[in-house]
Amino acid sequence: MKSIVVTKPNSPLELVDREVPVPLGPGEEVIRVLACGVCHSDLHVADGDFGGPYPVVLGHEVVGEHDELGRVLLYAPWGCGRADCRQCSAGLEMICPNGREAGIVSDGGYSEYMRVPKREYLVPIGDMDPSLAAPLACGGLTAFRAVKRTLPHLRGKNSRAIVIGAGGLGQFAIQFLKALADVELTVVDTSPEKLNAAASLGADVTCGVEGLTGKYDAVIDFVGAGATMAAAASSIDRQGIIVVVGLWGGRIEFGVGVLPSEAVLTTSIWGSLDELKELLEFARTHPLQHSVETIPLDQAQHAHDLLRAGSIKGRAVLVMD
Repeated sequence: MKSIVVTKPNSPLELVDREVPVPLGPGEEVIRVLACGVCHSDLHVADGDFGGPYPVVLGHEVVGEHDELGRVLLYAPWGCGRADCRQCSAGLEMICPNGREAGIVSDGGYSEYMRVPKREYLVPIGDMDPSLAAPLACGGLTAFRAVKRTLPHLRGKNSRAIVIGAGGLGQFAIQFLKALADVELTVVDTSPEKLNAAASLGADVTCGVEGLTGKYDAVIDFVGAGATMAAAASSIDRQGIIVVVGLWGGRIEFGVGVLPSEAVLTTSIWGSLDELKELLEFARTHPLQHSVETIPLDQAQHAHDLLRAGSIKGRAVLVMD
């Protein structure tokens, strides 16, 4: 089978031939990969920012074909599963300290077949288009969890929220917020094209950070750079919430008197298996608008280059021949 491998950090992706995997332990499954999304996290693994050990097959936004379940969406954050693990016991495997995520620590979906630890991680998608469903496994799920964490702060009259970053995740978040909350939504980005897309998805205001006015009840930062986090801190209202999702290494000061009184500052990581199932049900009842650019598996390096250059409007998805 064809697989795309990162042999070491900061090296080009390599197309290799491997044996088709077989189940090695009790409960393991093997799926034939139909589509696999390309995520910014894949770039971080390729760059050695996290992930490994190397070599590793990238890819955690995976739709596959299972012999009995049919088309399935993979839940990729695999927890340790131990009974004494507080996170796994609570169904929060994505923050298990001993987890092994597909495509980051374990081999993922940039491959024609992949091995999965247990059937519970395979969620049937019925007749959903594999290329459209694949980005839900991370991009959609990450945005969904982040939005849900803001909802308790958006129940008052005249609630206001900001989404920073109108790329793939931000575009999901716009749709979730407008469907789940009565909110005036401002979307911030530096790209006029992405701001136009945000407006078409329901954003009430689109601007750069310099266009933010007044105070807001919730900010979701899908960039996480110093400048965007500073903008979030200067815009948040008392008892508001800032949710940082982006991985660009920003820092802000925190303490009594630094942020408005009782403002909440938190990160949000991926999502739970139950939230993935909830998201799929939401997608069935609220058809999501998200653009997908399909690229053949053997052009994975080209997909990475496009993503690094900011040339992907929505999400890139690798498809098998």
